[in-house]
Amino acid sequence: MCYTKSMMEQISKHAVVLLSGGIDSATALAIARSQGYHCHTLTFDYGQRHRIELEAAQHIAQYLGVEEHRVIRLDLRAFGHSALTDDIEVPKGGTVGIPVTYVPARNTIFLAYALAWAEVLEVGDIFIGVNAVDYSGYPDCRPEYILAFERMANLATKASVEDKISIHIHTPLIHLTKAEIIQEGTVLGLDYSLTHSCYDPDEKGRACGQCDSCLLRKKGFAEASIADPTPYQ
Repeated sequence: MCYTKSMMEQISKHAVVLLSGGIDSATALAIARSQGYHCHTLTFDYGQRHRIELEAAQHIAQYLGVEEHRVIRLDLRAFGHSALTDDIEVPKGGTVGIPVTYVPARNTIFLAYALAWAEVLEVGDIFIGVNAVDYSGYPDCRPEYILAFERMANLATKASVEDKISIHIHTPLIHLTKAEIIQEGTVLGLDYSLTHSCYDPDEKGRACGQCDSCLLRKKGFAEASIADPTPYQ
């Protein structure tokens, strides 16, 4: 049988997936894999205080059998102004408005790197596990932001201008609750004990249980009626 180019693309499609090591990015990766994508995962060592998530990302990438896992090192501590990259206390017990754990322009920076790698790989599909339902209120997790970045990506890259690829930012979790995300990942066989969510873990890597991310994680597992495998302090 003679395969056309479009048939070959259906047989072997590739995607770049942003993988932090948390619930959302791990589930987005599992979904991409379930849709038949060969995944190239990208993780960032950006000076975050919860560096244990880097180990989690590596374990998840191995567990889900990605094509390649890359860790990009950049130091957002140079700008600070976030409880994750500066000498600012991580808030506990819930916050109102955009919390101090927001890292300035983080998703824009991460997506820019993903876009560069996608262009080099001649891949048009990028997955990111942003969520606009059960989330901390970060502005770079909203649907309008993703649409704006996608428009920019198709204007800014040589490959898209020359009609070699069309960039599509996939956000399979954006309208799901945390419980729905966990249920979806569980159906896909994802082992959530490999993931890490806490912004302020102790020296043993145990989650604090009180930061925004921990509270959202606990809420998600409780509402999904699934046992939370997280070791808390």
